[in-house]
Amino acid sequence: MAKILIAGGSGLIGRQTTDLLLLKNHEVVHLSRSARPNAKVPTYKWDIDKGYIDAEALEGVDYVINLAGTGIADKRWTASRKKAIIDSRVNGNLLFKKLIEEKKLDIKKFISGGAIGYYGDRGNEVLTEASGPGSSGFLAESCIQWEESIAEVVQTGIPVASVRIGIVLSTEGGALEKMLLPAKLGLGSYFGAGDQIYSWVHISDIARIFVWLVEIESAIGVYNGTSPNPLSNKLFAKEMMRIKKGPGIVAPVPTFALHILLGEMKEVVLTGSHVMPNKLIDEGFEFEFTRLESALKDLII
Repeated sequence: MAKILIAGGSGLIGRQTTDLLLLKNHEVVHLSRSARPNAKVPTYKWDIDKGYIDAEALEGVDYVINLAGTGIADKRWTASRKKAIIDSRVNGNLLFKKLIEEKKLDIKKFISGGAIGYYGDRGNEVLTEASGPGSSGFLAESCIQWEESIAEVVQTGIPVASVRIGIVLSTEGGALEKMLLPAKLGLGSYFGAGDQIYSWVHISDIARIFVWLVEIESAIGVYNGTSPNPLSNKLFAKEMMRIKKGPGIVAPVPTFALHILLGEMKEVVLTGSHVMPNKLIDEGFEFEFTRLESALKDLII
């Protein structure tokens, strides 16, 4: 049994990962902006801006999982919002680096979230962990800085793993939950031409990946956290409507409308990247949901 400290443990992935770790009899504690030491999962305060973490949270910790970060698509991308998105990811990792260097945190492995936004908008190019970053767009820009902060933790000499997370499918948050709202009224939407590739992953599998990284000592470096069968946004919408059952149509949301509704943030739904989880597969991780059909049936039927 190990003790795992999760930053961002109350988020979508953090909750599922916590539940799996507890089922495996690991001890889990969380970091949050407010303390709840008597909660089912003891939660301690941290403040990235002030460089503060409650010392009690660090006691006896074997592994750190950092999933903290301001929501990428929760609000329009103003200059201040974009700064908050980057700072919340970068500064958290740098704070953990400082604690490790100052010997206030002695751990077996540091595990960080990341995102496939790192690759930018790459069309049908097949992307693996060895592929380079995107050259334009805020998603790539922010993810590159995120990974640079992870590389800073690597410099401490402790084992480090990170996951470039794809589009997480869940009915409790994320993209699918939003897509299902109009679908329940019979409208399945795709964005623009709909040919952008959506590299998705079931919430159960992404949580299992983080647990696997805790339990497999040799698992270090960068991993793509996506299913091995991505598909276009248009095909995604069609499959969702088919699985949902009942009456419905699939129709596009034009790019100009997305610009009016979302501004620069339209990049989130119009960016496509064909990402493959080669390293996970090569090292023995087994996905439970490899096809969108089975993933959607599990989630919405």
